Amino acid sequence: MIKELKYVFYLITVFLFIFLTMKHYISDENKKKFYRLIQGLDNKVENYAINLPLLKSDTENIIEYVESNVDQNKKTYHFWKLLTNNEK
Repeated sequence: MIKELKYVFYLITVFLFIFLTMKHYISDENKKKFYRLIQGLDNKVENYAINLPLLKSDTENIIEYVESNVDQNKKTYHFWKLLTNNEK
């Protein structure tokens, strides 16, 4: 008999915990606090964005383009032709 009462007490405790937790998170007061927190964070981000210093760009004209056909007299090697070619 005591064992069954213990199980009933455990079940009531679990259901009560779930009910009170859901009641808190679904409440209007919690939703208001959540939206106020998000709005406050958005305001902080906007203030930080306004106060950020802008750095001068130093990456202009740093790329040097090289022509791919610089040396026209360079011999091109093909791997299979080197294996089949017996001449040296």
